[in-house]
Amino acid sequence: MSSTLAFDFTVDKAARTVHITREFDADLSLVWEAFTQADLLDQWLPPHPMRAKTKYQDFCVGGKRFYAMISPAGEERWALQEYTAITPKTNFQFYNAFADPEGNPELPGSAWDHTFSEQNGTTTVRISIYNESFERMERILEGFTTGMKLSLRNLENLLAALSGR
Repeated sequence: MSSTLAFDFTVDKAARTVHITREFDADLSLVWEAFTQADLLDQWLPPHPMRAKTKYQDFCVGGKRFYAMISPAGEERWALQEYTAITPKTNFQFYNAFADPEGNPELPGSAWDHTFSEQNGTTTVRISIYNESFERMERILEGFTTGMKLSLRNLENLLAALSGR
């Protein structure tokens, strides 16, 4: 990774929102695919040594992705995402909640907004995550922050491998 690529991770506790800006040395189409295709998400989203498995994904407005993060001991933590808006290769939004193994959401959840742009072969992803509950945000924030930073590093490595860099 070039040291000039942006990576900003800020938490606004008062607004219950996390803001992430991350640049990748990869084409927009490839980065978009990595964020929207289950087989690619399962490769980069789980921070090591965890792994992920998607039970199903329907990437369309009103569609859902139901997946688990799995610990090395085999413990599964399920989540359900419902896509609320999609503008191809520009933006997508979803509502995310933890869930039980049958796909029943554990509310409250969070609203995620992903925006993508490309300039000179560098793709910028801006993610805004609004937590419905301050208590939920406080409970998961430390683990989420560490995990998300590791996940984005995984994505950087996957993009480099996929683009032959």
